[in-house]
Amino acid sequence: MKLIFVYNTDSNPISSLIDLGHKILNPDTYDCSLCKLTHGPFTEIEAWKVFRKSIGVPVEFLHRDEFEKKYNQHFTYPLILKKNNTFDVLLSKKEIDDLADLDALIASVKQHLPANE
Repeated sequence: MKLIFVYNTDSNPISSLIDLGHKILNPDTYDCSLCKLTHGPFTEIEAWKVFRKSIGVPVEFLHRDEFEKKYNQHFTYPLILKKNNTFDVLLSKKEIDDLADLDALIASVKQHLPANE
């Protein structure tokens, strides 16, 4: 099993600059709720970094363009997937959008880890 976190942004430098400006100037309308939960304007939130290193299963973090190129799959982003032979949606865009904060995201991800299934 692998968890795949897909951000609702592209990986190119122009997208990164636009995202940075959007996060700083108008964060409430930023399109990637997963980004808002796990990253500040410039860096990854430390509590998230600690959690993702302790998950205990393989994880992959991709921008939507990287994910679609690598897996030839399309979803509504952001989302978190579980990949075995197929992709299963663990947290959909709506579910991520509805999370109040990083603690809620971490609790939701923990519910899907092998020890909790």
